[in-house]
Amino acid sequence: MAEIRLARLEQGQTKIKNVPIAVTPEGFWCCPSPVVFQKTLKSQNPLNKPKPASPPSKIPVEKKLTPVTDRKPALSRSRSAAVSDDDRKGNADTSGSGYSAPEVVHRTSRPKVENMPRKIAIEFGEPGTSNIKVVLLGKQGFSVKLSVHRNVLMDNSTFFANKLSDQEGPSMEIGDCEDVEIYVETVGLMYCKEMKQWLMKQNVSRVLRILKVAEFLGFKSCMQSCLEYLEAAPWVGDEEEEKVVTSILRLQSEGIGVSPVLKRVSADVSKPHKDTLSHIIELVLRSNEERGRREMKLVVLRLLRENQSVSSNASAADICNEIIYSSCRSCLTSLLFLFQQAAETDFTDRSVDRKEPVLKQITLEADNLSWLLEILADRQVADEFAVMWSKHQELAALHAKLPIVSRYHISCITARLFVGIGKGELLPAKDTRKLLLHTWLEPLINDYSWLKHGCGSFDRKVVEEGIGRTILTLPLEDQQSILLTWLGSFLKVGDSCPNLQRAFEVWWRRTFVRPYIETQGSIHSQDCSITPQLGP
Repeated sequence: MAEIRLARLEQGQTKIKNVPIAVTPEGFWCCPSPVVFQKTLKSQNPLNKPKPASPPSKIPVEKKLTPVTDRKPALSRSRSAAVSDDDRKGNADTSGSGYSAPEVVHRTSRPKVENMPRKIAIEFGEPGTSNIKVVLLGKQGFSVKLSVHRNVLMDNSTFFANKLSDQEGPSMEIGDCEDVEIYVETVGLMYCKEMKQWLMKQNVSRVLRILKVAEFLGFKSCMQSCLEYLEAAPWVGDEEEEKVVTSILRLQSEGIGVSPVLKRVSADVSKPHKDTLSHIIELVLRSNEERGRREMKLVVLRLLRENQSVSSNASAADICNEIIYSSCRSCLTSLLFLFQQAAETDFTDRSVDRKEPVLKQITLEADNLSWLLEILADRQVADEFAVMWSKHQELAALHAKLPIVSRYHISCITARLFVGIGKGELLPAKDTRKLLLHTWLEPLINDYSWLKHGCGSFDRKVVEEGIGRTILTLPLEDQQSILLTWLGSFLKVGDSCPNLQRAFEVWWRRTFVRPYIETQGSIHSQDCSITPQLGP
């Protein structure tokens, strides 16, 4: 980070800026406000334009110094000072009391940038008791001289203890400091007895900067206090969390207890993640509160999508898929049982109180299956779902026995499968695609009019394109059989049937306009007949 070198501080030609000091009741801590450094940096920035000069006043205004005897004893005892080298030379009698000499302020034009102060002097502890100077050379082009105590540095910092143990020089320099302001605050914390209270006034970003400097200086107690702060303070946003975790992981080799902080992002899990994910999905599937269930389905779907894009763990993906398919089988079993109940001959004669729970549960299970299918299609592992759905001939047979208002949610699942196949989101085998069409296309056609007018999320054009593309993936003979059956339905009910004219036109051209096999066979035979004979 920074290198230390022993040297005597040479007096520069530039002035040294006086810095206001914060004083504790013990009279030990002094640490400049962060605004001081920010203002100093801004004043040194050549891009800052000076304000127009104001006319000088005719009579200089002199600040009067309040006698020390008028001050309260507690303040005169504990107040520390930050004064310039020039003031110390010319006002030796006042520097020890912690007050600067009277100043004469002239209202003149703003000084030029090159004349702005580039040095800051800070004194820690009781005035006049320091026995070593530490000069921090910042990369911003200014320096800070700290009047500190050798024993305080050596007792709190392994860095200073190693460097000062064999050195008796009156001053030392730390060059190329990346964060001079935080260096000063960290040294000030060596004089502070209530470090936790001071850190509570800071934000996470600033504490991380202090932690970095404390790590370099080997300031163990400060590092521990920073960790305690980070363990309790909230982290705002993913970026701040990433900064905290990165900083904490770097400290693991330092022998510092970082586990309390890391437990916020990684825990000693007593139950496998498989059980936790299964429990979450089960809670969502069994919820009866419509709004909460709808919102959490969107949240879980989004989080699973994010997890899939970040994680490269194949076993974790397999576990997730296994959990989802297990839930699918459970919902299908429940749905079949509900259909069997609703298809009983005396079901329509039952009271509303007895029918309503069954019909409501059918809607719920169908909605759950639609959500699970959406997750599987998003993860590109929905082929097995198509197999499961195509083999439920019993469910399809019961479908016609229920009122359309109770069964149309099932057709939404079928439509989503056709859309997925048409978009290439799932690629089931030929036999599965054929069985799916033979089992579920007719129930979908029977519910189509209700789907168009009673289901707000139903997109007719997308569904019709998906059905047509699914049909066109089959052998030509199967295309013909399915499309001719569709044609009979379409000529009877018209707009209440899916419009598969585009698929019908493709099949027509394949059959009557471009019969590839016959054409290729005739071309091949013609080529053979005109092949020239070689030889005499």
